[in-house]
Amino acid sequence: MSSMKDYIIEQLKAQIADFKMEIKEQNVGRVLKVSDGIALISGLSEVMMSEILLFKSKGEEVVGVALNLEEEIVGSIILGDYSLIKEGDEVVCTKRILEVPVGDSLVGRVVNPLGEALDGKGQIKAEKYYPVEKIAPGVITRESVRQPVQTGIKAVDAMIPIGRGQRELIIGDRQLGKTALAIDAIINQKGQNMKCIYVAIGQKESKVANIVAKLEEAGAMAYTTIVLAGASCPASLLYIAPYAGCAIAEYFLDKGEDVLIVYDDLSKHAVAYREISLLLKRAPGREAYPGDVFYLHSRLLERACKLSKEYGGGSITALPIIETQAGDVSAYIPTNVISITDGQIYLEPTLFYQGNRPAVNAGLSVSRVGSSAQIKAMKKVAGKMRLEAAQYRELAAFAQFGSDLDEETRIKLERGKRLYEIFKQDQYAPLSVANQVIIYYALINGLTDNIPVEKIREFEKGLNNYAELNNEAVALINEKKDLDPEVEEKIVKLVNDYKSTLDYLIV
Repeated sequence: MSSMKDYIIEQLKAQIADFKMEIKEQNVGRVLKVSDGIALISGLSEVMMSEILLFKSKGEEVVGVALNLEEEIVGSIILGDYSLIKEGDEVVCTKRILEVPVGDSLVGRVVNPLGEALDGKGQIKAEKYYPVEKIAPGVITRESVRQPVQTGIKAVDAMIPIGRGQRELIIGDRQLGKTALAIDAIINQKGQNMKCIYVAIGQKESKVANIVAKLEEAGAMAYTTIVLAGASCPASLLYIAPYAGCAIAEYFLDKGEDVLIVYDDLSKHAVAYREISLLLKRAPGREAYPGDVFYLHSRLLERACKLSKEYGGGSITALPIIETQAGDVSAYIPTNVISITDGQIYLEPTLFYQGNRPAVNAGLSVSRVGSSAQIKAMKKVAGKMRLEAAQYRELAAFAQFGSDLDEETRIKLERGKRLYEIFKQDQYAPLSVANQVIIYYALINGLTDNIPVEKIREFEKGLNNYAELNNEAVALINEKKDLDPEVEEKIVKLVNDYKSTLDYLIV
């Protein structure tokens, strides 16, 4: 018995000898109120803006982010299940600003805005963590936008060219093909050495599942990451989603790579931010949006840039999407985002219902980077084509009155009809820039004038297939990227050789 007692005493002495007293400093607060994904906390005197907070309730830990720093209380958004949190629960500061996992392991995956896998393909091993909020690169680190982003959409690549590092807004009413336009652009980046990120904000999860399936079918998931904050997610995750997507893009930017990021869509992002702001009792302004709603999007879109060679030479090209109500581009959020971006692609309901798809209105759409983001061959054909399109729109208005038309006007109208037929394009069928140059060159030089208007799309598809089999012209355009006499000769020969196989030419 005594030996047992001695043994216990020895053990206690050993534990006392090994005992080291550690003082751990923690900034701890208490939940005053919790509702609708928002918690008001007292006692966090040292908390930082956007700091990660841990809510401890009945052995569970829920993550939140500090957004409102007031004199007595801190307003926090909750990124987990807020129903687990109760009044009086302990809240601990982590001294870490909100960050997301980044790295090559995210490519080909579907993740939520916190970088957690949603595709059932196992956990993601983060190479690094990047802050969700980051100051945009300064003027000195940037260079002018001059490398093209080939979207594969004929109307866009010719009339509204997009460059690497540009921010081009896609705007229009619901169900006009805004997402389809962006997905086509992602599919067309195959082999273009471009990483793609698609951020779904408040979209139906069934729609995103279809997009993932389509990208996998096209082989585009090999270079694409999807950040999903679905319609069932809380407003806090919808608010963070685009910044998280941008942080993932910045990892590749820092490696000197090119990234295309789609924000689908920023209207729902603004609505989520309005919800958070009103719950946090921030003062409402126009259309009940808070006063800093412009800054909400400007600080996001300014992170898209083309860095100079000394700073790595990478780029982030942003395609934000905005949904309008009944075509009203003068509403608050549309005008804000139009003023932040470098141009917009406007999709018009009238064109859509007339069967012109993609329904791009070439008159209202604009790219402020312009032809500096086109290869020389495209620049030469697109300049004449813009003129043809503008003249056609003008003359078509007069021609409907049925007055007698002179020969020159009639030719311009006929050519304009063919041009607008060529602008029509099937979904998920992007076209290479060389094939676009060939069909546009044929059109503006009158080589398609004897093709019936109703047969022009059939002719174009056949010509593309023929060009694949007899690829001298395509190879030469890809090599020279210019229209010199040799290239022109090859294009004319290709078109005439193909026409000689047709039986529906107008004599």
